Amino acid sequence: MTLARLFIGVLFFSVMVGCQTVPAPIEDYSLARAAIDAARSVQAARHSPGYWHQAEEAYRKGRIYYDDRDFARAKEQFIRAKFAAEKAENSARLIRQKTGDIL
Repeated sequence: MTLARLFIGVLFFSVMVGCQTVPAPIEDYSLARAAIDAARSVQAARHSPGYWHQAEEAYRKGRIYYDDRDFARAKEQFIRAKFAAEKAENSARLIRQKTGDIL
């Protein structure tokens, strides 16, 4: 009887630990999307294609991971996308200012 209770206890514990998941990174998703939109508004793809490509690629991967419910990897990619999009936006703004192509 004791062995059966121990087995049930271990099984219950394993199920409970296995059911814990990382919460959906909704805030990171939204911030990455906003950063991408801001970079797009200053034509970052034209003026800063390197950072723009990094941002788009990370955002695309993040959405794939998000749809697959791999929220830890999605969060990591959304953070990368936000960082690269911010760099693209800043770089594009600086280049546009230097060339006289001001918004």
